[in-house]
Amino acid sequence: MGNRLSKIATRTGDNGTTGLGDGSRVAKDALRVHAMGDVDELNSHLGLLLCEDLPSALREELISIQHDLFDMGGELCIPGYTLIHDAQVARLDALLAKYNADLPPLKEFILPAGSRAASQAHVCRTVCRRAERVIVSLGKSEKMNDNPRQYMNRLSDLLFVLSRVLNRYAGGGDVLWEKDRVRDI
Repeated sequence: MGNRLSKIATRTGDNGTTGLGDGSRVAKDALRVHAMGDVDELNSHLGLLLCEDLPSALREELISIQHDLFDMGGELCIPGYTLIHDAQVARLDALLAKYNADLPPLKEFILPAGSRAASQAHVCRTVCRRAERVIVSLGKSEKMNDNPRQYMNRLSDLLFVLSRVLNRYAGGGDVLWEKDRVRDI
């Protein structure tokens, strides 16, 4: 594994660079650093979602995803290193199948709303999509494993599905977008 910080205030980043896990230094606004930051932000938002009332199985699954995202950060931090594997992507596919099974089909777009937990899952979804976009851009400029991109794509889909599940868990349902809604202007 890469270098670990023994102290936090190193002052080595004062010049606008940051150290990667392989010891190299890159600009703090490099695509790789953006990707690491977006994945870290997503993990923090998942931590906030875990503060909500959740089904116990889902809680454990989200904690596993947090660990995967920490692995993702490690993979992004060490160019050429692999920590996200096919099995992790497959686990998300299985969770998608599990949670989609009991949901009614969507006939309309839904708003990112409803219960607080569902709304937080939507925030996680949008941060995940941003992280995915940066990982795609990084993959165009540097050689990297396909699994991080695939993982983030599945995870954003799962977070959408979980927002629907969490609204039902809270006793509600989807909050539908009303295409022809009369708007006060």
